[in-house]
Amino acid sequence: MKNTIPALTKPITQALVDQFHDQGYLLIKGGCSADLIDAFNNHIYDLRNEDPMPEWAAVDESKKYSIRLFNPHLHDGFSRQVMKLPIIRGTLAQLMGREANCVQSMFFYKEPGAPGQAAHQDYYYIKNDPMTMIAAWIAMEEKIDVENGCLWVIPKSHRLGLLPHGAVKNLDEHEAWTDETEGIDLHTQVPVEMEKGDILFFHELLIHSSNRNRSTDRWRRSYVCHYIREDATTTRKDLQKKFPLY
Repeated sequence: MKNTIPALTKPITQALVDQFHDQGYLLIKGGCSADLIDAFNNHIYDLRNEDPMPEWAAVDESKKYSIRLFNPHLHDGFSRQVMKLPIIRGTLAQLMGREANCVQSMFFYKEPGAPGQAAHQDYYYIKNDPMTMIAAWIAMEEKIDVENGCLWVIPKSHRLGLLPHGAVKNLDEHEAWTDETEGIDLHTQVPVEMEKGDILFFHELLIHSSNRNRSTDRWRRSYVCHYIREDATTTRKDLQKKFPLY
């Protein structure tokens, strides 16, 4: 039987495409069903709860529900299916002008008390040519807000180009092992509060960050994938495998 490529959908309007290019980000409400989110959360929990944990997912036992899961799409079919949801594939194609490939995925736990990540630009970590990368950030909780560590973005900051990055300054708020964008006014950032199944698309040069999870009993789980246009390449040696979304 001949394999056929599924039809490419166009889930967003031209006005939303223009909004993304103007602001550097686009929030799609309810892009993923709550049932699928619940199933995926349970699946990720089960992966880290296996005894022994799969080698690719293994961490110290005491940190198995706190250390983010890197690149599950390389090893896990469910992670790949969520990575290439039709609404993600279609939206990315509209934003990029042609089909996208995935190069990285991360499942974040961010338990109560966990630090955030200081302001940064994704291109600083993942160089790609031509510069086409877009992240799709899926909310995996009923509510992701300021209290439990939502994302903050600086609208239109993707127009500034790549800025210098240096050591993190506020270690009470942010993890120390990443770098932060220098020379920016954080008073212009705005929170992006989300609900389960919402998907945030943002440009690789958009300055974004998150703060510590200050809730006492709410996690801030999310699944984040990074995509480049199908004709683009990245110099990162660990991200050479490109996954089409069909």
